[in-house]
Amino acid sequence: MKSFKNSDWVIPISILVHLCIINGFLYFLTPETYTNGYYIFHYNFSWLLITYGLSYYTRKRKERFFTNIHKVVQLYLIYGLAYFALFGITGRIYDSIEQQLFIYLSICTALTAYRVVFFWLRRKYRIWGGNSVKVVVLGRDKNLKKIRKVFDEPELGYRYMGYFDDKKSKSPTFLGPVVDCFLYILENNIDEIYCVASKFNNKELRNLIDFADNNLIRIKIIPDNKEIYSRGMFIELYENVPVLNLRRVPLDTLFGRVIKRTFDLIFSSLVILTILSWLVPIMFILIKLESPGKLYFKQKRHGLKRQTFWCYKFRSMRPSKDADSKMATKGDMRVTRVGRFIRKTSIDELPQFLNVFLGEMSVVGPRPHMELHTWDYEVSVDKYLVRHFVKPGITGLAQIKGYRGEIGEKKDILNRTKLDIFYVEKWSLWLDIKIIAQTVINAVRGEEKAY
Repeated sequence: MKSFKNSDWVIPISILVHLCIINGFLYFLTPETYTNGYYIFHYNFSWLLITYGLSYYTRKRKERFFTNIHKVVQLYLIYGLAYFALFGITGRIYDSIEQQLFIYLSICTALTAYRVVFFWLRRKYRIWGGNSVKVVVLGRDKNLKKIRKVFDEPELGYRYMGYFDDKKSKSPTFLGPVVDCFLYILENNIDEIYCVASKFNNKELRNLIDFADNNLIRIKIIPDNKEIYSRGMFIELYENVPVLNLRRVPLDTLFGRVIKRTFDLIFSSLVILTILSWLVPIMFILIKLESPGKLYFKQKRHGLKRQTFWCYKFRSMRPSKDADSKMATKGDMRVTRVGRFIRKTSIDELPQFLNVFLGEMSVVGPRPHMELHTWDYEVSVDKYLVRHFVKPGITGLAQIKGYRGEIGEKKDILNRTKLDIFYVEKWSLWLDIKIIAQTVINAVRGEEKAY
């Protein structure tokens, strides 16, 4: 029987380093704090309690710097509240609030720097051969090729030895029939067994699990995927029954919704107060001088969960009967001279910040389509309605990738939908910020399909 190789010291060392960083900054930047034992206890105990509640410390082999970056943000925000709440509870603050803010930001910067160094060193160590685990696969199906891509990443520390299967193969990684695996696993000090469930019956699986448990080897079961798995899936437990949820939507969480809505309110308020407040009178004059009609063009569009709302824009076309059924095309005669400019610079979209403020839209998200197009695409484009799991946006991932405006070919809407689904499944505040920044850059440069 072998002893399982483990990284038991990783978490204790990380906790110790984190506490040293916190206490080090407090000691050198605000030494008065160390005259009050209650403050020191609070800062250290709060850190330990919050990290435990967030399950912050983990030994997951596949974790990388950005894997749980949302937990890092959560940790800094919650610990920040605990840090400054103490001053309100005690009614006493050492130094000024500006100095305390500087100390707290310095602590967060140092903690982040340690995280960067930790993952860089761990990556190098694993590439050199340290902290590795030997793995074999029992059974072969379509999943093996996909899993191999993970095993072949040296920074993750896997050492793939090969696979056993009752069907002979000339592959250099084929190790023989399954019956030969037991002796091979013991002789080669294998750490983890990956078992393709579809290749074994219940009794055989139970025997494999017992063998692994009795020899201190980790065993992981690869279920039969029926070609339905996706990157957004996760497993939920109902009592002891695993249930596969095929789509994880980050904005389904309370934390995600609160963060995004707070950002939307702040951002839309700033735009309304600092831009629309003086731009609206100017646009009213310019638009009215060129063509009769209203300042705003409003149109029914589908938003979150396919609910209908009025979407507002500065009017850029002459009034027409087909405004709700025909998108603007290149050289469209309906577009006015003022309209051509504001469409080119995306100024016509600015009134949608009112939709954002009212909660009907978000600053970033899949672009809302007119009702007629939604009715068409929901039956002609696979998974089209997935984009309606989140609020529509003024700008989005598909738009900064070149899929905005007119849909000339079928591939345009297909690619736009794929990017929208990617955004739905991978949302983060950082992704929103990057999309906004790229949108501004594109608006300044000018876009080919902005007409």
